[in-house]
Amino acid sequence: MAPHSDGREKRELITLGELARLAGGVLEGDADGQILGIARLEDATAAEVSFCALREYRTHLSGTGAAAVIVAKDFEPPRDVRENLAFIRVENPYLAVAQVLNHFFPEDECPSSIHPSAVIDDSAEIGEDVSVGARAVIGENCEIGNRTRLGAGCVLAAGVRVGSDCHVLPNVTLYSTVVIGDRVVIHAGAVVGSDGFGYATEGGMHVKIPQVGGVVVGDDVEIGANACIDRAALGTTRIAEGTKIDNLVQIGHNCDVGPNSILCGQVGVSGSTQIGEGVLIGGQAGLNGHLTVGDGAMIAGGSGVTSSVPAGGQVGGYPHLEASRWRRVVAALRTLPELGRRVHRLEAMQTGEKEKEG
Repeated sequence: MAPHSDGREKRELITLGELARLAGGVLEGDADGQILGIARLEDATAAEVSFCALREYRTHLSGTGAAAVIVAKDFEPPRDVRENLAFIRVENPYLAVAQVLNHFFPEDECPSSIHPSAVIDDSAEIGEDVSVGARAVIGENCEIGNRTRLGAGCVLAAGVRVGSDCHVLPNVTLYSTVVIGDRVVIHAGAVVGSDGFGYATEGGMHVKIPQVGGVVVGDDVEIGANACIDRAALGTTRIAEGTKIDNLVQIGHNCDVGPNSILCGQVGVSGSTQIGEGVLIGGQAGLNGHLTVGDGAMIAGGSGVTSSVPAGGQVGGYPHLEASRWRRVVAALRTLPELGRRVHRLEAMQTGEKEKEG
């Protein structure tokens, strides 16, 4: 079965030699071999290249039909690979794969167009070569930068500013006081600028605290599908440049996420938490509010972070522990049933000895 194509695939021949140069690698094999695409090891044909970035996939090499495989420089192929399988050795296989994918699946060229069903306020400023999809709504005093694309059903409330070369996919909602930088991608269903979750309790009743701040998203940020980023109560919720946010992530009011951080799927960040530069947060981790996560910290998936994490710290578990200690705790948990049985036997022996003495 042919691999699925999203319609962008460019079926143009490229030689293995040219592909190796494109990937910044060194070719071991026939430089004149011709390639039409890229596929998984299990699916690849003699006209396609594949990659093996993780050791656990080495077993697929013996049966792959690929003409060549992108691997790390120090990769040692298993002995049973076929004789004519070429290798492209690179420093960073994932980066090389990204470059090859961009070659075979170039970004769609989207001509500027305003769908007749779109609703655009007369006061909105629309840049050059902008595309606006069906039933999109652009409110008063909005600003849209050059070459930005707004998908069908997007809603931009009054005063929203979106930079140049952005791609806002269908059904995204940007509340008022939201500012989006350049080259930002926001996937379908995401909501940026919704009210932060703040209430004062009096007499058993919860009184809403007005959320009157804003959200600023820096350049080159990507926000996943159905992610939610709350506006600040006062001041600004900030997502710094280069940060990547996965699907279904919740970021509370007045949070500050530093540059080039990664928040994986279903992460929840409570209000007023400060996240530094280059932080990695694994899927389904939850962070209490008013914490600080230092630069370069790593938080394991599923963790519950209840206090601040220092720069470079690695933590996991709930409540979170330093990573090496957490791993020891998890290992110890596996021995608890046997430990319980041993304690029970010792208690029974001790009871028997006391009865004899009595």
